[in-house]
Amino acid sequence: MSFRWLKPYLPRNLYGRAILILLMPVVTVLLVVSIVFIQRHFEGVTEQMTRSVSREIRLILKEGPEANLVAQTLNITVVPVAPENLPRDDSRRWYDFTGRFVIRYFDELLPSLAAVDLPDDHFVHLYFDDRDGPLKLSFDRRRVSASNPHQLLVNMVVFGGLMTVIAYFYLRNQLRPITRLARAAEAFGRGRHVPYRPSGATEVRAAGNAFLDMRARIERQIEQRTLMLSGVSHDMRTPLTRLKLGLSMLEDDERIPLEQDVADMERLLDEFLAFARGAQEGEPEPVDPVALVTQIIEDFQRAEVPVALALVEGDGQVALRPGGIRRAVENLVGNATRYGTKAEVSVLITDKTLRIRVEDDGPGIPPERREEATRPFARLDPARNQNTGTGVGLGLSIALDIARAHGGTLRLGESQRLGGLQADIVIGR
Repeated sequence: MSFRWLKPYLPRNLYGRAILILLMPVVTVLLVVSIVFIQRHFEGVTEQMTRSVSREIRLILKEGPEANLVAQTLNITVVPVAPENLPRDDSRRWYDFTGRFVIRYFDELLPSLAAVDLPDDHFVHLYFDDRDGPLKLSFDRRRVSASNPHQLLVNMVVFGGLMTVIAYFYLRNQLRPITRLARAAEAFGRGRHVPYRPSGATEVRAAGNAFLDMRARIERQIEQRTLMLSGVSHDMRTPLTRLKLGLSMLEDDERIPLEQDVADMERLLDEFLAFARGAQEGEPEPVDPVALVTQIIEDFQRAEVPVALALVEGDGQVALRPGGIRRAVENLVGNATRYGTKAEVSVLITDKTLRIRVEDDGPGIPPERREEATRPFARLDPARNQNTGTGVGLGLSIALDIARAHGGTLRLGESQRLGGLQADIVIGR
């Protein structure tokens, strides 16, 4: 049997589910005990007391002239009732649980009984259509019902609630290390290093130590990659400098093409360094994304690059690494203007996300090759005209790396406005 329909109504966070797991057994036990108590204790005790009183009432009804004397001895009041005032239906309060059993047993044990009236917790009124005339017999309610029948229910609710509160505080202390681990993992996913020390139960400590080991391995891997690529790029700059000095001595018709090749090699080295650095520069700080993107576009426009700010929705500050976001947007705009004739940038800020979109009117990338396009050193010759520019396929990879370091992602699609590629940097706030 599937319970998927129940999932939307269940708590989504760990605290809510733990409280639900805690309360369900307590509430179930209270209900079961209440039902069993009412059925066994209330019904059994009420039956015994009602049978005892019914025997006394039958004795009073048989005594005839001496009935009042016997009734006084038994603390039962006998009052004649006019025929028109004789009720025909039993009455009780709707929440009087034991009253239902009292009425049922009196009806079974006293055949001449006309009606039973249970107005409150103090008196019981029995009406009889006797041969000498209608009678009303009244006596104390405590003679047929257990006194204070609600005490058990009250005690169960009070002590059940007390134990639930105690268990909640204990459970909260047990769940706190898990939430700390979740915050540390989330911060690391966004590129922030939050101090974390494993604590709590043995299983939680084991998970915390595993997280610390994983974080250390990832940081070592990033550091090794950065050092390796930085070292290679740095070592290659020395022969490039010698080439520049040698080319400066050549004639213009021979020097200019070779200098262009050297400039291309330097640009490739810069891309290697940018990929090596990734998005690990500095700590996130509150930044106005609109102002940052506007400044980037103005810098491009001063260099006569055909890019414009198309749309801005929302405002506010987002925790970002300005250098990383600038590099990612510059890479996307550079790709857009390299393979198209113009580019447009838009910014959308909501309560939960930041989206920076770059669109162009170029050939775009087929859907089946978009994942491949974000891999390092990928060159999609059929999709993008590589004759219009040179590169090593690191632009989209760097943008994706930067987006992931901010806890976001890079999404590629087809531009509905310009018809080319649409690249979205989506970051959670």
